[in-house]
Amino acid sequence: MAKPRIIIVGAGPSGTRAAEACVAAGIRPIVIDEGRRDGGQIYRRQPDNFTRPYEKLYGTEAGRAKALHETFDGLKGAIDYRPETLVWNIAAGQLWTASGTVQEAIPFDALLLCTGATDRLMPVKGWNLAGAYSLGGSQVALKSQAVSIGHKVLFMGSGPLLYLVASQYVEAGADVAAVLDTSPFSARLKALPDLLAMPSVLWNGVALTRTLKRAGVTVQHGVTPVEIMGDVESGVDGVRFRTASGREETIACDAVAMGYHLRPETQLADLARCAFAFDPGTRQWLPERDGDGRASVAGVYLAGDGAKILGARSAEASGRLAALAALVDLGLSVDKGEMASLRGDVANYAKFARGLAKAFPWPVEQAAKLPDDAILCRCEGVTAGDLRVVMRETGAKEANRAKAFSRVGMGRCQGRYCGLAAAELIAAEAGVPVEQVGRLRGQAPVKPLTIAIGEE
Repeated sequence: MAKPRIIIVGAGPSGTRAAEACVAAGIRPIVIDEGRRDGGQIYRRQPDNFTRPYEKLYGTEAGRAKALHETFDGLKGAIDYRPETLVWNIAAGQLWTASGTVQEAIPFDALLLCTGATDRLMPVKGWNLAGAYSLGGSQVALKSQAVSIGHKVLFMGSGPLLYLVASQYVEAGADVAAVLDTSPFSARLKALPDLLAMPSVLWNGVALTRTLKRAGVTVQHGVTPVEIMGDVESGVDGVRFRTASGREETIACDAVAMGYHLRPETQLADLARCAFAFDPGTRQWLPERDGDGRASVAGVYLAGDGAKILGARSAEASGRLAALAALVDLGLSVDKGEMASLRGDVANYAKFARGLAKAFPWPVEQAAKLPDDAILCRCEGVTAGDLRVVMRETGAKEANRAKAFSRVGMGRCQGRYCGLAAAELIAAEAGVPVEQVGRLRGQAPVKPLTIAIGEE
């Protein structure tokens, strides 16, 4: 009897641990990775000819990064690893993939979506200028090419990633102009009971702050971004913002890295017909799953930050747990005691994540206050004013209807960067809760394909 075909999408923390569990059970899984190498975003590997030490590249996460890389290296002979391969559709029990100019349809018995996350962004006037990057983009430049995004970089937004990437730039010798955090410091104190669920992770966060202070980097809390300054010819030349006391200030810089924590990559779960539910804590629509990672669709499993933002450590635990659940459903024997232990670990990480959501709140009010001439959707050049006009003229109060009339979220990124902010703006303009606005539906292909693509 043929062994079941298990496909894992993603080779970050959750995908690696899922593959490890499958191999231990005698299964050779297919691991499809959009990246050139394993590690995902947080543990992205540097090129082979780069030799920066783990401690410099990953900071407080160096040990975990090295352990994960070594695990994946040990699995390579036992898995079917397909790097630089995009899963662009899921239909009728099979995946559609593209690698270079070749596409392939691959049937599966169990599908584990370990798709990770991307930056959650709140637009600000001028964020379309050259030199304005997401936090994740600035991190990719540093890890993959060992380059800074500018000579003098300002970090702006909120969430753990803000401090992590700023610290990584400091460790790399970059000139960090300042760290501007939109969340008030008092929010961190209120979130402390939940944050204490993971004292070691909390301490890592404190260590990042200390790294910045030792380097003399100014850190301001409770700020309100007003404008990324500059022009289309020369790009960014500064940031204008209001301090917690309401005073307006400007800091000179030639690059900005911005982000407000993360958002799960859920498009493939959407194409797989998984049910979604609104999560009020993060103000995002997330795919539903049970305590072991089973989605609402039989044979589909969700793990890691692609299901809900719980962090890299939770991703490792939930990836292994989802793989064990898939093995159980396929009739294979697993250690039920280990599954129970992993559930407890994930629950603990979830408590910590609730603390992070409280400590670094999504700045909802900024969407409502976006000036009409501020770009909302960078891909399509749609301004906040354009969307407001569409709403007034058509009465569109639902995300996909507003998209159809305004083209917001219709570009290359398919709403990954503007969708959440657009929903908040629609909700504010219509005077309704953001959950009533709904979510942008996933569309195939989830990312652009070359016109030269053909079948193998």
